[in-house]
Amino acid sequence: VQLQASGGGLVQPGGSLRLSCAAAGYPFGRDTIGWFRQAPGKEREGIACMSGVDRSRRYTDSVKGRFTLSKNNAQETVFLQMNSLQPDDTAVYYCAIGKTRYGCRFVPSDYESWGPGTLVTVSR
Repeated sequence: VQLQASGGGLVQPGGSLRLSCAAAGYPFGRDTIGWFRQAPGKEREGIACMSGVDRSRRYTDSVKGRFTLSKNNAQETVFLQMNSLQPDDTAVYYCAIGKTRYGCRFVPSDYESWGPGTLVTVSR
């Protein structure tokens, strides 16, 4: 599955962006969906995920209350709505899909297909 993430760009602190992730003709179905990010000089971290089985969602503490993961089945697209962005959110953001499971984890090996990443820069 070839994923494509889009929607990144330059935004001022306090602003919002919505990232999209899609794979042509792929419905996601019961796959686990994850969003990860990698800031310069840092390791890749999981920030949001959703189980395709029980629809449970998980967010890392630093984005709770600001980021929302959603899925539009009709559009075969996954979204990451990011609000109240701060400079620390600057990173390359990756979407990924993984094994069908109850619940979800921020364990990269749980995910089998990764998009190429989209850059989000939060700066004045």
